[in-house]
Amino acid sequence: MSKCNSCPSKGSCNTKSSNCTVVNHPYNNIKKVIAIMSGKGGVGKSTVTTLLAKQLTNMGFKVGILDSDITGPSIPRLMGLKDERAMSNGNDIYPVANKDNIKTMSINYMVDIEDQPVVWKGPMITNAVKQFYSNVLWGELDYLLIDMPPGTGDVAMTVMQSLPINGIVMVSVPQDMISMIVAKAINMAKMLNVNVLGVVENMSYIQCPDCDKKIKLFAGEENDKFFKKNNISLLGELPMTKEIINITHNGVDEISSDLEGTLKNIVSKL
Repeated sequence: MSKCNSCPSKGSCNTKSSNCTVVNHPYNNIKKVIAIMSGKGGVGKSTVTTLLAKQLTNMGFKVGILDSDITGPSIPRLMGLKDERAMSNGNDIYPVANKDNIKTMSINYMVDIEDQPVVWKGPMITNAVKQFYSNVLWGELDYLLIDMPPGTGDVAMTVMQSLPINGIVMVSVPQDMISMIVAKAINMAKMLNVNVLGVVENMSYIQCPDCDKKIKLFAGEENDKFFKKNNISLLGELPMTKEIINITHNGVDEISSDLEGTLKNIVSKL
């Protein structure tokens, strides 16, 4: 059972019945693995992952991001590392760190051109995700955030069944709360006995620049019904602001005091 020594779930799972099949690197010591998931694309899941990583780092934690979206990776660009490449010693892969020492791994560190497509079948994609966990020298981490691809496909199942996930944060936008798409992702996690920590509602509101009033474009009554029906909590609401939008173009830099309070509340529940 030596492979369990560096596992975040060591001592808290039944090793005889556990579905965990990934090999934990002997030189890695990862305390918590949190997956960031969405029911569909375009809700800002990767941006939320980046913001959470930045906030955790600001609070003194050692953080890594595993970009498991093999066919649509965006973490290198969001972290300001799009021109970087990963190095290897032949057996192990070295993660790429930004100026805040947030360690990251993405398939885009292994292609010559950022927009070069990865045309792989399912088994190759899922094996790559496993290798990003097992073969990367993450070292000492308080949190490893896994940026998941949208939906409930092969990668989501592989991560939930094979990796020692401590919990999942679901990301959505207000109008999706009344749809079946988010519920599908939540129910998938529950079926596989993975703890859903709650929902981060992105693009929740805009703030009036003159009176500071929060303007919600969608009514919240249906959202409340959604949370109750699925027995899940709202971790926090992120506004639609230029600060967040600019991360897509310039990478994450500093977090404003207005946004910091919300992010602190979210990460306190991870």
